[in-house]
Amino acid sequence: MSLSVFSYLCYITMELHKKSILDSVLILNYTFLCLCILLGSCTPNKTEATSPTKQELPNFLLILTDDQGYGDLSAFGAKDIATPNIDLLGKEGTKYTRFYVPQSQCTPSRAGILTGCYPNRVGVDWVFLPHSKTGLNPEEETIADLLQTVGYTSAYYGKWHLGHHPAFLPTNQGFDEYFGIPYSNDMWPLNPRKDYTFPPLPLIKNTTTIDTVDEVLQKNMTRLLTEKTIAFIKQHQEKPFFAVLSHPMPHVPLYVSDEFKGKSKRGLYGDVMMELDWSTGEIMKTLKDLHIDQHTMVLFMSDNGPWIAYGDHGGSTGGLKEGKETSFEGGIRSPLIIRYPNKIPAGKTIDTPINGIDLLPTFAHLADAPLPSKKIDGKNVLAQLQGTSELMAHEAYYFYMNKNQLEAVMTQEWKLVLPHSFNSLNGRPGGQDGALVPYEEIGTDLALYNLINDPFETKNRIANHPEVVQQLQAKADSIRIILGDKITGIQGTEVRPLGQYN
Repeated sequence: MSLSVFSYLCYITMELHKKSILDSVLILNYTFLCLCILLGSCTPNKTEATSPTKQELPNFLLILTDDQGYGDLSAFGAKDIATPNIDLLGKEGTKYTRFYVPQSQCTPSRAGILTGCYPNRVGVDWVFLPHSKTGLNPEEETIADLLQTVGYTSAYYGKWHLGHHPAFLPTNQGFDEYFGIPYSNDMWPLNPRKDYTFPPLPLIKNTTTIDTVDEVLQKNMTRLLTEKTIAFIKQHQEKPFFAVLSHPMPHVPLYVSDEFKGKSKRGLYGDVMMELDWSTGEIMKTLKDLHIDQHTMVLFMSDNGPWIAYGDHGGSTGGLKEGKETSFEGGIRSPLIIRYPNKIPAGKTIDTPINGIDLLPTFAHLADAPLPSKKIDGKNVLAQLQGTSELMAHEAYYFYMNKNQLEAVMTQEWKLVLPHSFNSLNGRPGGQDGALVPYEEIGTDLALYNLINDPFETKNRIANHPEVVQQLQAKADSIRIILGDKITGIQGTEVRPLGQYN
């Protein structure tokens, strides 16, 4: 009871002693009415208290690098590259040591992240090229599609690689605006490989080609995309937004602005990483200056592991086995950092396995957005991201490559590598100064690794744990029925069609 109410009641008590019975009854009735009105006005409206407003919805900002290795951040052990801004993101947020991409190749990985599906479920099992007549089917619902239904504005800046024809570009996949390149930055006439011939690389705004990418534009692309992202954030700071900053770097060919050239101890690759770190710092400075960093979820990750055939231009796996285009840890494990104050703990490292397919349902949960009408594979992993659950949200994750080839099944502790062929340097060093060393196609037999004790996949435990092998083989048989497997010739029953350009 407030002091003013208490004083009023004391006053009424004294007055009642001076009045007749009739007057006293009238005064008491009036007092009771006043108290009811006063107390009623102090009672919170339950609907208003529990219904989130647009300002309470989180912003989502995904910073996605291309072909970056697990060992290319100082926060994840790099000794010859300084990434202080990304490191700070980890100190103010959480580092995830076992984040897995949906597949170890650009196009399938991005399809899985944006749709919450294993890439082959939505028909994406290989990289799209400039002559491709296919793309991510616009009938699939992306993160941007879902967030749009609850009032978000979305933008995509940088490398897309989910179809270059207008019907497949971001503005037809739920995003309100797009600025960037439609596929990898090496898909242009200056590609040194002799097995492909590429047309000029277009720079696209929404669905219109506005320029052709040359070496000057390649050098300044990181800075340009950063400026575009910052401008979008400033323009939409008052309402919830979803932004993807999809850097073409450090995919080969490597380019860096003059400001960062020669700054790193790891040559040109390190220079590129330092500029990506600068970009991250500029983004975070903008969020903090606008006082919206507290309700913005920022994620930093790579689309897959490094292209180790390029050697000193290809990044580091941090000692993990193999690299891009394989289902070994060096190809599928990416460094993930998330900063989201009051939701994601600060200064923590989490080892629970999480996959890129889980981002869509997690974002949808946080934004109170609907899930897609069609079946997805991802799950809400907020409890795992927060560290309140140390158990993997799935019974298993499945890893495909090479046009629907099932290569591995992984649980929290174990990984069963299925017999398959893959491209490898087979112990040889990669190239120097942008030169590619050709891969050898080699094979692997059935192998079982304990990823808790052996993340580098050096000790095959198949003879020691036949019961684990049997369990994981049963899971492999189950997923083959659903998503298929090129090796066994099984056609999946739940694979949906790609978008087709006529």
